Amino acid sequence: MATRLSTREDYVSLLDKYDTWLFDCDGVLWQGDTLVEGATEVLQLLRHHKKAVMFVTNNATKSRKNYKKKFDTLGVEAHVDEIYGSAFAAAVYISSVMKMPKDKKVYVIGMDGLEEELRDEGIAYLGGTDPEDNTLASFSLKNWTPDPTVGAVLCGLDTSINYTKLSKAFNYLLRNEGCTFLATNEDSTYPTAEGLLPGAGSVSAPLRYALGKDPVAIGKPKGTMLDCIKAKWVSHDFDPKRTIMVGDRLNTDIEFGKAGGLATLLVLTGITKESEITGPNASPTVPDYVTNSIGDLRALLS
Repeated sequence: MATRLSTREDYVSLLDKYDTWLFDCDGVLWQGDTLVEGATEVLQLLRHHKKAVMFVTNNATKSRKNYKKKFDTLGVEAHVDEIYGSAFAAAVYISSVMKMPKDKKVYVIGMDGLEEELRDEGIAYLGGTDPEDNTLASFSLKNWTPDPTVGAVLCGLDTSINYTKLSKAFNYLLRNEGCTFLATNEDSTYPTAEGLLPGAGSVSAPLRYALGKDPVAIGKPKGTMLDCIKAKWVSHDFDPKRTIMVGDRLNTDIEFGKAGGLATLLVLTGITKESEITGPNASPTVPDYVTNSIGDLRALLS
């Protein structure tokens, strides 16, 4: 059963127990382009107490550099090397885990943030924001010459998804020997300030159905994201027992923390609602702690 945090003593105990704090962003620190009340003060408080702060997001539409711009716009202190997105993790996975040869390319279903992370890792790609794939009204195999050097298809959230992109991705996976099917993450939905929209998992779903197989997923709750954090955070002594994951979604954030041996704190300002963690129909995924909002930790200042 999750521990419900409510008193100043509860939050003091939490602060004492954990040295490294991992935060999801959408639904935890902000909703769309609006900061969650108190988020800035809480992050400043953690830094004041010499806690390591990292931002771990499945949103693959922005690169870490562009995510930094959003933090700056909202007035939240963040450094590029503290930001871990699924786009970055996917690029690291392709270059460092798959060790894809330099003469191979990735076919991208995704947006410019994903392309930027691939470029920064020295990975060649096609598709993505290419005007040809975004303006074709229809697709026919007889008018298409596939690139034999495509060694992977990488699917992220793509708000311009169309039949052309799905058809090319499908055929690369079907025709190119050894072509690997990858997904930045498998979130079914994507939160915006106005409500939910289909997420990256929904974008890759047609390919999963057509191919009869699932992609290798990179983002939360998969351990690949945590491996990326450990590999890149070399200057920090990362102790899972002294680390807490703060998130708003049970099947990504909380399961990610649990799978990695981390403590977990659920906030109710995003996807997961109270009804999902209480009562006879509660989810089997149980966070260690629950609080209404990240702003509740301001009780430490009183």
